[in-house]
Formats: sequence, C-alpha cells, structure tokens
Amino acid sequence: MTDPAPTETAPSDVLEPLAARFLRRPAATTIPPEADGIVRAMPVVLRLERPPAPRTPVLEAAAAAALAVCLDPRAQPGGEWRDAVATWVGGRIRKIARRARGAHWAAVQELPGVTCEVDGAEARALLPGPVDDVPRTVSRLQIGGTDLEPDDPGPLPAGRPVIWVNVDLKMTVGKAAAQVGHASMLYAAALRLTAVPEFAVREVGGAQWAQLCDQVKRGEAVSVRDAGFTEVAPGTITCIATPPA
Repeated sequence: MTDPAPTETAPSDVLEPLAARFLRRPAATTIPPEADGIVRAMPVVLRLERPPAPRTPVLEAAAAAALAVCLDPRAQPGGEWRDAVATWVGGRIRKIARRARGAHWAAVQELPGVTCEVDGAEARALLPGPVDDVPRTVSRLQIGGTDLEPDDPGPLPAGRPVIWVNVDLKMTVGKAAAQVGHASMLYAAALRLTAVPEFAVREVGGAQWAQLCDQVKRGEAVSVRDAGFTEVAPGTITCIATPPA
C-alpha cells in the first residue's frame, strides 16, 4: 500500500450503514434509489501496463484499495473525505473499474484516493462521487476492452481472509474488481475492522462454490449479491468473503 493506512484504534463508523443494510438483512437484494436522485460511484483504476500484471494480484489490489478509502483517516468524522464517502456508503455502493497505464496512470495519482500494490500489481480507488461529474483524468480512461486471462496464484497464504470469486460467471477483470471491492467492504463491516487486511483472492466454481454458499447460509461468510446493472442477473452472488482458515 503506498498511501497512509488508518491508525485509529476505535472501530470506524463509516461502514455501519453498509452493515445494517446488507448484513443484518441479507435476504434483501433490492436497494432503493438514492434519496437525492444523484447516482454515485467509486472509480477503481487498474494499472494494466504492457504486459499487464496477472489477474489475481490485480484483483487483490482492487479489493484492498476500495476498503482503504473507507478506512482512511480522511473518511472518518471531521475528515475531508467524510461527506463524500458517507453519502456514497449510505446509498448504492457502485464501483466503476477503469484501466490505465503510463502517463494516464501517473495522472490518476494526483486525484484523491488510495493506491494499493500487491506483487507488482496496482489499483487506485478514488473518492466516490456523481457518475456524471468525474474528472477528465478519469473519464478518458477506458472501462472495457482489455481482460486478463486466468492465472495460477498458488496455495493460499496462511492467516489471510479470502475473497472467493464465482468463476462460473466469467466476469471481466473490471467487473470482478468492482465485486471484490464490495466484498472487502462487507467483510470489514461485518468484523468492524479498523485497518485493511491482506486479502487473498481466488476464483472457484462448482462444488467448492456450493460449499461456500452453505457457509454464507450458516453465517460463517459474507456474500456479495450484485444489483444486476452489468454482466450478471440481479441478486447473483458474485463473491464470498471468508475469515482466515
């Protein structure tokens, strides 16, 4: 992580609305529109140079960066990011992943946000705001057009929470990056975390995915149910976050 990590000792309250809406009412998949009619999203910029970093560390960096913005001291009461983050978390936690390299990636570093690095892969989550009022530096970045092939990340590292991605959905790297960002936030809300853990990301399907869904039903894991705006049907479980084994 290349930006300051949270240092507060008391649990952050910025994720409390997320916990109340998704974790205490897990069956609810319909989220009402924003009260003020403004659609907001968190831009998540993936650094995809030539050649790009492997898919798994890119997703791990995206998961960490999205949560890091929420737990940053600037997003806590009295901080300069507080209003923007709290308003976004209180509505639909949309994320829009874009890709950048070279000078465009360097330019994004000048915008408010947090960059995380995992094994050479980098992602920067920016301060959320209205989708129709993003800086030119961001709007010129492409959302699609490049995907990353599945990779072999090896055995799970010990002691890390895991975000499992439903491989059968065949999500693009941009869609998956947004979903793992949702998962990291829900996991942190459930455990009332004050700092960003090192997440491992793994893509699984079939019987292993079914077992993970059973863990969700038993309250042993946290799931992400997609709103269905892109790529998957509404209510689809895209990711499941589990504590360290």
